[in-house]
Order: sequence, then C-alpha cells, then structure tokens
Amino acid sequence: MKKFLIICIIIISLFAIYEIMFYRLGIFIDFEPNKEPTTFAKTQGKEIYINKNGNYEKFEIKGVDLGAGLPGKFATDYAIDKETYKRWFKLIQEMGANTIRVYTILGDDFYNAFYEYNVENDNPLYLIHGLWVDDYVQFSSRDAYDDEFLGEMLYDSKILVDVLHGNRKISANDKYGNGSYLKDISKWTIGYILGVEWEDVTVQYTNKMHPDKNTYQGKYMYTTEDATPFEAILAQVGDKIIEYETKRYKTQKLVAFSNWPTTDPFDYSLEVENYFRKIAKVDVEHIKTTDKVISGTFASYHIYPYYPDYLSYEGDINQYKDENGNINTYLAYLKKVVEHHSIPVLITEFGVPSSRGMAQKDKNTGRNQGGMSETEQGEAIISCYNQIMEAGCAGGIVFTWQDEWFKRTWNTMNAVDLQKTPFWSDYQTNEQYFGLLSFDPGTEKSVCYVDGDVSEWKEEDIVSKNKDMSLSMKYDEKFIYFLVNKANYNEQTKLYIPIDTTPKTGSNYCSNYDLKLEKNADFIIVIDGKENSRVQVQERYEILRAMSNRQVTGESAYINIPDKTTTIFKNINLLLQTATPLETGDNTAKSEVYETGKLIYGNANPDAADFNSLADFCINGDNIEIKLPWGLLNFSNPSEMKIHDDYYENYGVEEIQIDKMYVGIGTEENKEQRIKMDEFKLTGWGRNVTYHERLKKSYYMVKEFWNK
Repeated sequence: MKKFLIICIIIISLFAIYEIMFYRLGIFIDFEPNKEPTTFAKTQGKEIYINKNGNYEKFEIKGVDLGAGLPGKFATDYAIDKETYKRWFKLIQEMGANTIRVYTILGDDFYNAFYEYNVENDNPLYLIHGLWVDDYVQFSSRDAYDDEFLGEMLYDSKILVDVLHGNRKISANDKYGNGSYLKDISKWTIGYILGVEWEDVTVQYTNKMHPDKNTYQGKYMYTTEDATPFEAILAQVGDKIIEYETKRYKTQKLVAFSNWPTTDPFDYSLEVENYFRKIAKVDVEHIKTTDKVISGTFASYHIYPYYPDYLSYEGDINQYKDENGNINTYLAYLKKVVEHHSIPVLITEFGVPSSRGMAQKDKNTGRNQGGMSETEQGEAIISCYNQIMEAGCAGGIVFTWQDEWFKRTWNTMNAVDLQKTPFWSDYQTNEQYFGLLSFDPGTEKSVCYVDGDVSEWKEEDIVSKNKDMSLSMKYDEKFIYFLVNKANYNEQTKLYIPIDTTPKTGSNYCSNYDLKLEKNADFIIVIDGKENSRVQVQERYEILRAMSNRQVTGESAYINIPDKTTTIFKNINLLLQTATPLETGDNTAKSEVYETGKLIYGNANPDAADFNSLADFCINGDNIEIKLPWGLLNFSNPSEMKIHDDYYENYGVEEIQIDKMYVGIGTEENKEQRIKMDEFKLTGWGRNVTYHERLKKSYYMVKEFWNK
C-alpha cells in the first residue's frame, strides 16, 4: 500500500510538473529543429493573400473589431459566454465580414467558440489578434525600455502564440482573460497587431532617454539606419514572436505594429505640429524582415474621418478635392498613408458612433464623432470603406461590433461616476455607441418607445395634472420618459415642463419665459414646435460653465459665480474637440461647443419605417412623448440615482443621492399662475441591469453593401 501511494504521488507530481512547464511556463523541447515553417497567409507588394485549397488568393479584409463588454460588466470581466460568441460570429459573417479583430487575450470561451464555429462551417471566419499594452504603463513615467513595457510585451507575446495554438492555461489575473486554452485556432489566424495606439509622449520620451538604442538585428526582423529607439523595440518584439512561433509550431503569421495619426510617420508644418502637439513619429518602414520570414508584415492604422484632420490645415485645402469636387481630407490622408508604405496597409479601426452626444465634427464630409443616427452611421461606414479601398488599402475593419456601456469620453467623463458606467447606458457619451449591435434596456423590449403610440402608458404613470393637461413619467437604464396629454393641442402652443432634481439650487421663476413655478426648478423642457424645442438648465447648474468656462470664454468659472436662485436658464451645450486658432490665426480663440439640449423630432421606435434613433420627441394628436438621456439632466449615476452636487461649493463635480424629483406642466396661456409641481419617485436599479440585443439599422446597411 505504501509503495502504491508513493507511485501515485510520483505520477501526480510528474503530471503537475508537466502541466506547469508545458501549459503555464511555455517550456518545450524542439524535436524538429530543421523543419521548415509554413504559412497560410502572406503578403506580396501591397496585397494580402490567403491559401485556399492549395492556392494563394488575394484576400480583401472586411473585418469587424470585437470588444469584450456587456451591459453591467466591465471589459475586464470577460463575461461573454461561448454561445453568445457563436451567435455573434454567425451574424458577423452574414453581414459579409470575413475577419474578426480582437485586442487582447480574452477568456477561453472566445477561443472555444471560434474553434467550434469554424469547425462546423465550410466557410471559416478569420482572426487578427492584438497584443495589448497596459494603458497605465504608457501613461506613467516609464519609457518603453522599462521591463513593464518591453519585458511584458515579450512575455505576453509567447503566451498569445500558445493560446492560439491551444497550448496554454492561464490563472485569474489582472491583465487579460483566463482559463484553459486547448483549442488550436491558429489555422484561421491571419496575423498579429502588436501594441496599441501609442502615447506620443512615451514614444518621444523613449527616443530621448535611449538615443543609442536605435538599432536591432534579429533572425527575422531588423531596423534600418533611420530607425528610432522606439522602433527598435517594436522590431525586437516582432522578431521574437515570429521566432517563438517558428521554432515551437513551425508556422508563421503576418505581423503588424499598431499605429494611428497621432504617431504617423509624416512631417507637417510647424503651425500644425504646435497646434496638435505632434511630437512623435512611428514608421514601420524602418523595420524590415529577413529572408527567413515567409509570411510578411503589414501596416496597421486606426484612421477615423474626423480626428485628427491634419490636412485641413496644410496649405490650400482645395488640393484635397475628390472626383466629385468635394473636399475630402480623409481620402487624401488614406492615399498619403498607402503611398508612404511598401507593404499592405490595413485600416484596423474606422467608423462613427450612433450616439446623441458628440465630441468632434468632421467639417468636410459630416461624418462626426457622435450626433449621428443609425442610418447616418451606416452611410458613413460605407463611404469610409469605399474610400479605404479607393486609396489602395488591403481592407478595413469596422469599429466596432457591439456597443459598450462601460466606455468613457473626454467631454463627458468629468460628469459621471467612472466606477459605475457599466450599469447604465449614457447616450451622451459617444464612445459607447460605435457598435453595429445595440444593447437596449429591457429584457425583451424597452419600457417605452417615443413613436406616438401611447399604449404602453397607464393611468398609474400620471405624475401631475394641470387643468386640461397631464404629465406621465417612467424610466429605464437609458432614458427618462415623459408623456404630455393636452386637450386640443396644436403645435403653436408652447409647453413648459419644469424639473426640480437637486435641493441645493434652482429657481421658482424662469425669466426666459416669464414662468412662475411652485418649486425651485433646475431644468425646463420647452416644447415649441418640431424645430425649436429644447431642454434648458438653470445657470448655476450648468456643468459646461462650471467645468469648461475658461476653455469656452477665456474666463474662470469662479468669477461672477451665478447665484443659487438665479432666474436665468441657459441652453445646454457640450464641448467639442475642435477649437479655432488655426482657422482664424487667433491664438486666443476658444473651444467650440454645440447645443446638445436641442430636441430632435421624429419616430424613435426601431420597428418603424421612419425610425430615427436620435429622435427625442414625437407628437400624435393631443399626446407628446419625450425621452431624455440621464446625462442631460446632470445624473452622474442613475443606477443609484446620484446627481451632481453644487459645483461652486465643491469646486467641481461631486455627487449627492436623490430619491425623488418634482415635475409639472404648463403653457403660455396660464403663465400668470404658478405651475404646480408634483413628486416623482426614483429608486434606481443598482447592478441589476436589463437589456436585449438589437441589430442597428447600420448593420443591415453594411450587410447589403458587403453582400452585393
């Protein structure tokens, strides 16, 4: 018995050692050191080729970026299960896409799903896989030669190769997914994109700190004499990932290094470089492959039509007119990138968000970063892809497959609780709405659709009555909804809906419209026909003034602070990325804003033929339906009913919690009387989010386009 136990312990120990060495440390013995590697994907000139049935065929990449987020979850929760992935793969392929791009090592459900999907289908989906670099390392005081940058990239590259070949087990960690990666999906993996959108300061800091480390000579990659120290780092990582895969698995894949306009390889005028703070360049033409590489390399760029539009400020803008006579700096820039490179150029991110909030305007072609309906999103994606291919690229990858509630945007992130973003859908944050797949509130359908059909409204939804009018309300994870019923309503009648949220500020009189109110209101919804309706905010509670006044007006917000009971109500504006000094020659020119409180008329029901995803209100006879995003009313976290506190008491945004608001309804005719305001209770939903999937209008437009 004792011998048996010893033998069992030895066997278990040997198995554990093997498990650790093979699956967790990546230690292996090369039994075929002289075997020549193979590849199913290779480049020739500026084209990518795929081996199909023994023949290499030119392959135009029609791709979709795939994120890791779900409502109620951060991306790093890796909460998407295998069956969801398989269902999504089918929808993606039916749309006409042939490639998926992911950014980092996901949970093992993704790889198991990808394997099963392709095994079960004669026409496989292909994969381009990213190697992630931690944002915290990039934005730290360390340069790229630091072990947490270069060292981690080299270490993670081996793990990635093993994951794709089904030879890794990863324990729970704070970097990427975990699980048992035992399915070999390498046969469908076209290549790697190493790195992320490089932080220009990190690139330049690395170059300045290590001027003598600007060369690298490897077995598979080397640098030219023009290379920078940062480019030498990239060459080393690319060389080592090819070497590891070649030695262990006797195969090679395409390799690219992530890039974007911020670190593009071009020289610009001093004026443009100063304005955009263009301080660093990354040029993969300085990284070459030896004759031992049988696959190839390509140039990967994230290029959007709206940012940064360097060419709009370079000389005579009329030189960038397209064949239709329209100024198109996007197409011109794409051509500039393709002409620069001797290898295939793949646009690995492009697209526009179908969000209500906007961060930047594309002044030449109108493909903005937000403020685009789902139909406009589809049109923009199609026009971008056409221009990507017209420029001579090897394909394009749409950003992105699904909306992601956890995302943030620079011009709204100071207004929300960044630890709670997954628990509500912030329609003012454009970064959340790049997807072709929407997550709408409600398990099967939303609690309300602003479409003129009031059948979902019940008697118990009525909050306030005023003579021949009533106001009803309800809410979900994305909107707060209002229904006004006004007897004998006509569009010439102005309607006013005062809203009191915070006990800290507000006014019981609105001098803009000579309105008398029963309580101190913070907002006024003004319904003034289809073209002139809006939400306005009491000046003291205007976040743009409190947080961005110096950028917009040049003055501190703490000069002439509005009184807590000021009677002035202001339009609600949102800051844009674009400012105007280069256009006017005035270095004191202020940041641009746009009126985000302006209400758009239309039908917001996705099933309607005239569906407009941006519609805020709809009129049908005596009924007016309205939906407002939570962020427009200064909610920082509606899942817990947290709103902004007084900005001037706290020198910025702090939260307070509320459990009710007061609302009322009035018209021009009864302005002599104070508008009665009644209580509407708020309870929130915590982390218990509800949602259902919906393919956007843009999905069907791209599907029709790619399947022609």
